[in-house]
This record gives sequence, C-alpha cells and structure tokens, in this order.
Amino acid sequence: MKRIALFLLTNVAVVAVLGIVASLLGVNRYFTANGLNFGALLGFAFVMGFGGAIISLLISKPMAKWTSGVHVINQPRNADEAWIVQTVQNFAQKAGIGMPEVGIYEGEPNAFATGAFKNSALVAVSTGLLEGMTREEVEAVIGHEVAHIANGDMVTMTLIQGVMNTFVVFLSRVIGYAVDSFLRKNDENSSGPGIGYYVTTIVLDIVLGFAAAIVVAWFSRQREFRADAGAAQLMGRKQPMMNALARLGGMHAGELPKSVAAMGITGGIGKLFSTHPPIEERIAALQNSQ
Repeated sequence: MKRIALFLLTNVAVVAVLGIVASLLGVNRYFTANGLNFGALLGFAFVMGFGGAIISLLISKPMAKWTSGVHVINQPRNADEAWIVQTVQNFAQKAGIGMPEVGIYEGEPNAFATGAFKNSALVAVSTGLLEGMTREEVEAVIGHEVAHIANGDMVTMTLIQGVMNTFVVFLSRVIGYAVDSFLRKNDENSSGPGIGYYVTTIVLDIVLGFAAAIVVAWFSRQREFRADAGAAQLMGRKQPMMNALARLGGMHAGELPKSVAAMGITGGIGKLFSTHPPIEERIAALQNSQ
C-alpha cells in the first residue's frame, strides 16, 4: 500500500509542478485568456496518466493468467510442481514477502512475476524453461522473479509509466493549442480548437509516446540488474544466476504478453525500447558485483 500511495502522490506532485511552472512563466494566463481551461487540462492529464497506469497494474495478474494460459498450482500434481512451489516459498520467506501464487504455462523458455501487491503476486515459469535448464538454473530464475516482487518493481514501473503518460497528455495538448492559436491568429470568428490542434495533438501523442517508452525501457533495464543481484543474494552465490543467463543466451526466449513482458527473465531485441539489458551485460554486472 505504501507504493500505491507513493504512486498517487507522485502523480499529484507532477501535476502540481506543471501548474506551478506554468504559473511562474505566465503560460497559464496566456492560454486561459485565449480560451484554454488550464486547470481542467491539468486534471485531465492527471486522470489519463494515473488512471490508465493504475488500472493496468490492478488487472495485471488476472490478465497475465488469461493471456499466458497459466496453470496455477493450488495442489502440486507431481514432484516437479511440488519443488517449484517449495522453491518460491523459500525465496519469499527470505525476501520477507507473502507467498505468491505459483504457476506454469506452455511455451518457450521464459518466466515472469506480476501483481499489484507484494504479498499477493504471481510467479510463473514456462515448460520450456523447466525442460531446458538444470534445477539450479531454474532456481536462479525463480529467485530473479521473487526479487522483482520484493523490490516492488511492478508498482515502480507503473509509477514511471504514469508520470510519463501525464507529461505526454499535458504537453501534446498545450503545444497543440499553441500551434492552433498561431495558425488561426487572424481568424476572429473562430471558436474552439481547430484542425491544427487535433493534428498536432495526435502527432505529439505518438512522438512523445515513443520518447516516453524509451525512458520507461531505460528504467526497466536498470531494474533487471537489481533483480539479477537479488537472485544471487537469495541463493547465497551468484554463479547459478550467471549460468542461467548464459543458458538463456543460447536459447530462443519465448515472447510474453505486453502486460508482463517487462517482468520476464528475458526481453526484446530493440536496444532503445528493450526492457532487458543484453545477456552479456547482465553476466558482466554479476561478475563485477561484490
């Protein structure tokens, strides 16, 4: 709940800062004089930035189960499932979090953690991961996912995404209004936003959205290094995590649904937009860690 409160307070702070800066620069007076309700725009940016991100966070676990076809292990059906549940339980106790739900899904090598709250999260591993790795390597991957939960990464990433969304919504509309006002400065009969506003807003929503995605992806990559280190700490040594990463580097990692891709053990290949650093960089970071 602390991180949810932080999420809300940060978004409120972002909107407040935008309002203060605009007031100090006199921007709000200019736009208000020309028909833009600056306060309403700030409120709209807050709702859009906060609302979409928090809803995505709250539905992340059921959506992950549905989109990935996760079989939640309520009662282990065999020794392998019993071992997975026990491994997650051991790590959860060491990390000081509540026991997550544990699941398996059909697919190529990957794993993910998701959920809005630390004490009611989900850890899921793929059949490809279980079949292609040693138990020690699977244990390291599970430790990585539990570290994500213990670090509060799901809420942190939602917080960053919400802040980026707020800036995108606010800036695209302010700039769109300014462009529209310039294009129609000699039109005394015009009222309401014109085509310049709508075109500029749509274009900037796309352009600034890409820029925001780059920022979010950068934060995600930094978080992966922390989860790798967290797995090494939970296991008491870093070699198993390094071995697991090296093994993943030689596999074709399975694609995860967009809603949980950032919480997987591996990510995409686009450098600026990748949620995960290159495998070799992650191994090097572990090797150089204390």
